[in-house]
Amino acid sequence: MQLTPVSRNIAWLRVLVLAIAAFIFNTTEFVPVGLLSDIGSSFSMQTAQVGIMLTIYAWVVALMSLPMMLLTRTVERRLLILILFALFVASHALSAFAWSFNTLLISRIGIAFSHAVFWSITASLAIRMAPAGKKTQALSMMATGTALAMVLGLPIGRMIGQLLGWRMTFGVIGAVALLLMLVLLKLLPKLPSEHTGSLKSLPMLFRRPALVSMYLLIVVTVTAHYTAYSYIEPFMQLVASMGENFTTFLLLIFGVAGIIGSVLFSTLGNKFPATFLLAAIGIITGCMLLFYVAAAHTLAVSTLCIFWGMAIMVIGLAVQVRVLALAPDATDVSMSLLSGIYNIGIGAGALLGGQFSIYFNMVNVGYAGGIIGLLALAWCIWIMKRYPQLRINE
Repeated sequence: MQLTPVSRNIAWLRVLVLAIAAFIFNTTEFVPVGLLSDIGSSFSMQTAQVGIMLTIYAWVVALMSLPMMLLTRTVERRLLILILFALFVASHALSAFAWSFNTLLISRIGIAFSHAVFWSITASLAIRMAPAGKKTQALSMMATGTALAMVLGLPIGRMIGQLLGWRMTFGVIGAVALLLMLVLLKLLPKLPSEHTGSLKSLPMLFRRPALVSMYLLIVVTVTAHYTAYSYIEPFMQLVASMGENFTTFLLLIFGVAGIIGSVLFSTLGNKFPATFLLAAIGIITGCMLLFYVAAAHTLAVSTLCIFWGMAIMVIGLAVQVRVLALAPDATDVSMSLLSGIYNIGIGAGALLGGQFSIYFNMVNVGYAGGIIGLLALAWCIWIMKRYPQLRINE
C-alpha cells in the first residue's frame, strides 16, 4: 500500500520526526556509558559490576527483536510507535525513582522491549516516507539522529547526572520522550504494515549466505567496539587520570565525528562502498589497539576518537544498506535480525570489557577490542571476495 503523495518538504519532515525519535532511543541506550561511575557510587557497586546493565539491556533487545516484531507485524505502524513510546516513558519514570539496582534493571528491561520493536521497523519506514530516490539520504538522516545521541544526548545526559544526579538524567529523557510522543501523534500519517515478512521468512533469509555473512560481520565488529567503548568513561578517569570534564568532551567529539562519518557515507558511500566498509573496520581496530598508548595525551586521544567515531558510524550505515539490499522482500524481519544481532554484539562487548576490567585490569580493554577487530577485518576481506554482491557498485 502506497502512502498518499505529499510534498517533498512534508516527506522530509516525516523522516526528520523518525530521526528525532532515533535520537531519543539512542540517547537512553548510550547515556549509561557516561553514568556508570555515578550509578555504581549510588548503589555501592564497582563500575565493572554496573556495566552488566549494558549487557542485560542489549541482550533483551537481541532476544526480543524478532519475536516482538513478528508479534506486532500486522499492527499499523503509527499506532505501534505510539505504544512503544508509552512504554518507553513509563519505564523511564521507574528508572528515575529506582530504589535499588534491581529496580533499575527492571526499568531498563522495559525500555529494551520498546527499543527492540522500534529499531525493527524504523529503517524501512524512513525509506518508505523518504522522497523518491532519497533512500540513502533518509538512512543517513536516521544515522544522524543516532550520532546526535552521542554528540548531544550522551554528554548532556552526563552533565545532568553530574549536576543533579543520574536519576534526573533518566527523568529528563522520559519527559522529552513524552513531548515527542505528542508530536508523533500529530505529524505521522497512518502507516499500514507492509513487506514485514513472517516467521516463514527466516529459512529463506538464512539460505542467503551473503546476508548471513553480513550478520556475522556486524556481531563481531560491534563486540570489538563495545569491549572498549563501554568503559571509556571509567578508563579515562581511572587509567588515564583525566578529569570528568575532559571525559565529557571526549564523548562529545566522538559523537561529532559520527555525524561527519554519516555525511561522508551519504556523499561517497555509493562510489566506494567496499573500500569504505573495509577501511572503517581497519580504523576502529587500529584506534582500539592504540587506545592505551594515546589515552594519557589529550591531543592524541582526541584525534583517535575522531577517527573511531567516524568509522563506527560508517560501519553501521554500510551494513544497513547491504541488509536492505539483500532482503527487499522481508525488510522488517531482516532489520529485526540486524537489530538483535547488533545488540548481541553490544552485550557481548560490554560483558567482555567488564570481565577484562575485573580480571586483567581495565588498561587491557582497548587491546581486547582490537584483537576482536582484527578478526572482523579478516572476515570482511574474505566475504568481499567470496560474495561480489557485497561490493555493490565497486
